[in-house]
Amino acid sequence: MSALTSPKTYTGLAAFHAADAVACAVQVAPIKKILDDLGVPEGVRPVLPVVKGAAAVGLLSVTWFPALARLTTAMLTLYFTLAVGAHIRARDKVVNALPAVVFLALCAAMTAEGPEQA
Repeated sequence: MSALTSPKTYTGLAAFHAADAVACAVQVAPIKKILDDLGVPEGVRPVLPVVKGAAAVGLLSVTWFPALARLTTAMLTLYFTLAVGAHIRARDKVVNALPAVVFLALCAAMTAEGPEQA
């Protein structure tokens, strides 16, 4: 078992995405500023909490539906690829894009490894 395949890692990532979904839903100031800086249209912003909430549920399914959890990390890899692209398109500072890059690498590695099988 490695950290990438552990159900605890999936649960921790799910907790992060659940909290992030709430933060996006209420549009806390730092998130609103980032979305403004990246030029994310107002019409797209209500979709973000739904996507992040769905990701949390998919990640939490790791014990019962490992294939769904793996599909979720694959979809998060796509999501963070688009996020990194948005930072690049906006010519954002590297430090601002760094979390998206780290999550992209983490989700890609988790997809490649898959969750541990019981």
